[in-house]
Amino acid sequence: MEQRILLLAIKGRDADVIDQLLTRVGHESVICESGEALAREARRGAAIAVVTEESLLDADLSGLGAWLDDQPSWSDFPFVLLATKRAGRRPRDALRMLEQLGNVVVLERPVHSDTLASAVNSAMRGRSRQYEARRRLEELQLAEGRLTNLNGSLEARIAERTEELSSANNQLMQEVAVRERAQAALAQSQKMEAVGQLTGGIAHDFNNLLTVIFGNLELIQRRTEDEKTAKLADFARQAAERAAKLTHQLLAFSRTQNLTLKAVDLNGLVTGMHDLLDRTIGPMVRIEMVLDAAEPWALADANQLELAILNLSINARDSMTEGGVLTISSTRQMAQGSDLAPGDYAVISVTDTGSGIPPELMAKVFDPFFTTKPIGKGTGLGLSQVYGIAQQSGGTVRLSSVEGRGTTVEIWLPTAAAVVSAPEDVFRAEADAEGPHQRILVVDDDDAVRRFIVECLQSLGYSVDEAADGEAGLRVLQGSRPDLLIVDYAMPGMTGVDVVLKARVVAPGVPILLATGYADMEAVDRVMPMESVLRKPFRLSELGMAVRKALAPATV
Repeated sequence: MEQRILLLAIKGRDADVIDQLLTRVGHESVICESGEALAREARRGAAIAVVTEESLLDADLSGLGAWLDDQPSWSDFPFVLLATKRAGRRPRDALRMLEQLGNVVVLERPVHSDTLASAVNSAMRGRSRQYEARRRLEELQLAEGRLTNLNGSLEARIAERTEELSSANNQLMQEVAVRERAQAALAQSQKMEAVGQLTGGIAHDFNNLLTVIFGNLELIQRRTEDEKTAKLADFARQAAERAAKLTHQLLAFSRTQNLTLKAVDLNGLVTGMHDLLDRTIGPMVRIEMVLDAAEPWALADANQLELAILNLSINARDSMTEGGVLTISSTRQMAQGSDLAPGDYAVISVTDTGSGIPPELMAKVFDPFFTTKPIGKGTGLGLSQVYGIAQQSGGTVRLSSVEGRGTTVEIWLPTAAAVVSAPEDVFRAEADAEGPHQRILVVDDDDAVRRFIVECLQSLGYSVDEAADGEAGLRVLQGSRPDLLIVDYAMPGMTGVDVVLKARVVAPGVPILLATGYADMEAVDRVMPMESVLRKPFRLSELGMAVRKALAPATV
């Protein structure tokens, strides 16, 4: 359509003659009957227009003029005008018409066919260059559009990438924070483990000393008839009991003390402590107990748990210098957090309205020997003992505090099914002293402890052999079979567990008691039931009860 030549020659045979001429030189032409037809065909598409002057002068050119005015920037539609030959200047109407057409080549008639063909070809080439300019302009516009789209998508991609980088950076910062917390927790755990090993080692030697002190004081009290001597021995015994309590605290923190874990009624335990707490805490602090109606039971050592609650209550009292409220509550909760395995737990909470703990001291409160109390007012083992008891029981301790408003310490313990406890047997030294005279072998590397145990057993009426180490004890076993073997755990060369394992081969069926104040409790638990472990320091009555229970099957 764009290669067509439009013809407007409304007089005579001009249109047909021009059409024939253009057809011979290879052009396609369209004859228009009027100015309106010329404008209509131009809108459909044409290369040039060949018109006669007289056709334009008599035609309505308003439509053609409007089309010419609306041409795009690349288009300048060419005309070849076949003008009437005139003498002198052209009339004003003719000049106005030429100005309106714009791109016009004027050929005065008569025109030779070659001249017309040359003019048409020249106009066609000019129109072709306009088409080329249009093509380039369209390409530029298309490229500009693509560039615009690219810029838009680039901004979107930049925004998306920025968001991804921001998200990755946030995740990295979170991972760094988690790693820092994990490293801090690891350092704290390693510190607590190292201190635990140190305290456990100290407790081992200290318990041996206390065993001898306790036993000999009790023997003095049993054998003396002098009231003053008995009273002095009782004073010494009370001091030894305080030392034993301190040792138990050290062992609880180091988690090397073998707790007697049983099902404990938390409500009953707390209620039973009410009188003790009233006397210990004093009148300035009001004690409130908020106990769960569901009556939670926990797997714990009742004696150690009572001691933990008492320690927490004393700490709470000391923080309320002007009085306040001490609240002890029990409940059951599901574990949430990384410090506990998932499951159901029984929780004892001790809450005060005291001064609270400064944030910078929160990380130190469970450290052994750390205390904010004046010198001589506290050992710094209270909270560390609570921590050790909870950890060894399979739970944990959680602490929250607001400075100036108070502190809450929660002891989380594994739940246990409710049980009805059977009454405990009561030891009567006199009955045991008059009983049958079984033979007992005592193996202990500490001369003082071994001598004490031998004296105690002989005072109870038993026949006793003794050995200073595991090898010597096994040789005695091979020579003659005793009715009971009492062996210490911590001995050079062979531990008590090693002796137990070999004794079961050498003398199968012989009852065994393992005496220990500090031991690798996992190793002990693998070979000895809880009731066959005698914990140091022990009293004469405790030794007698353990021996009687161990020998009971053999005497039935």
